[in-house]
Amino acid sequence: MFAALGDETRLALISKLAQGRPHSISQLSAGSPLTRQAITKHLRILEGAGVVRHARIGRESQFSFDPQPMDGVKAYLNDVSRQWDEALSRLKVFVER
Repeated sequence: MFAALGDETRLALISKLAQGRPHSISQLSAGSPLTRQAITKHLRILEGAGVVRHARIGRESQFSFDPQPMDGVKAYLNDVSRQWDEALSRLKVFVER
């Protein structure tokens, strides 16, 4: 998940898809210096991470954002943050003795 989200292009794609409506590859590549093939490659990586889904409608694939996998990431980051807060609190008590 972090590797998929760690790319600027993929974050921009998620930003477009998170607006709530599905987009075709043509719509996602409009105004981008990237080719449709490059956009498709990034979408497949995001799909592999579970944050993007696609559906065939006629001859086009429509891609949409699936926020559910982000809940697991958020929970993980909250847990790590809590652990660091606890560790820093213990360090503060130790240093201030």
